[in-house]
Amino acid sequence: MSAAADAFRAAAASRILVKDGAFGTAIQNACLKEECYRGALSLNRDQKGNNDLLNLTRPGLIREIATGYVEAGAEVLGTNSFNANRISQGDYGAEHLVRDMNVAAARIVREVAEEAEARDGRKRFVAGALGPTNKTLSLSPDVNDPAYREVDFDTVRDVYREQCEALLEGGADFILIETVFDTLNAKAAIHAALGLAPIMISMTLTDLSGRNLSGHTVEAFWASVRHARPLTIGLNCSFGAAQLRPHLAALAATADTLIMAYPNAGLPNELGCYDEAAEETAAQVAEWVKDGLVNVVGGCCGTTPAHIAAIAKAVSGAPPRALPQTNGRTMLAGLEPMVLAA
Repeated sequence: MSAAADAFRAAAASRILVKDGAFGTAIQNACLKEECYRGALSLNRDQKGNNDLLNLTRPGLIREIATGYVEAGAEVLGTNSFNANRISQGDYGAEHLVRDMNVAAARIVREVAEEAEARDGRKRFVAGALGPTNKTLSLSPDVNDPAYREVDFDTVRDVYREQCEALLEGGADFILIETVFDTLNAKAAIHAALGLAPIMISMTLTDLSGRNLSGHTVEAFWASVRHARPLTIGLNCSFGAAQLRPHLAALAATADTLIMAYPNAGLPNELGCYDEAAEETAAQVAEWVKDGLVNVVGGCCGTTPAHIAAIAKAVSGAPPRALPQTNGRTMLAGLEPMVLAA
């Protein structure tokens, strides 16, 4: 696999690893004006909200955010690259900056990780984050034309390949395909990343029934992507930890690889803000740990260094999830899994 993957598995065998929290929440809390996003770059469209551009125009802020998570106890650090792809950056007219954004995103976090390791000797891992893009391969955006797609599989694969290569150039250890709402988009990302680096995959649920937007249950999703032999599989975003628990349990009982889960800090209020206190999030994650559901835990939307510190404290000294034994049966995926008995 890779030296980083071997080190990751060795660490995960002895303890529950801690992932970082949300970049978007921290950036939102910085209350940046449009010119802060734009910097000295010549761009024709409004850049407010283009968080990935900050890797180039405000690298000090991104470094500060990553450092805050390391100080809170995170040892798995994601990059600020969720929308750093040609499809998503098309909305900002910044497609030509995609490679630079990703190289910078990974380089900033790599430097933070190496500085932390130099201080205390404990290895930190850098996960190059790939978001789902703002297009879907499985569904038509036109209700009058169900066959219509805005993009095709090969295009999405190529977009992800460009992003993967840049993240690895910047120093990422792994490729994290996260917030997967469309299983076919995830397959394009997997196709792009295979052979480049170890892969982490994280699905997001769109409702409490436990399905993503393309209709797959967590078990069916696992059946769809397990051929990639991901380093981790799991859930992120979606809801708070309590709502994710039954679906995480179903995945943990099925997947014969490490489970990584990082929930939102509850559900947003009417203003789009997250009110769940760090101690409350950590208490819910502690229930996951008590049930033996996770190997890596962290936070998504609404989480802060305080949430990650509380989670790190909650999982400290707790045994990691044991991987289930495979039954050797063939497992196929429709919207739900189909297991062929021997």
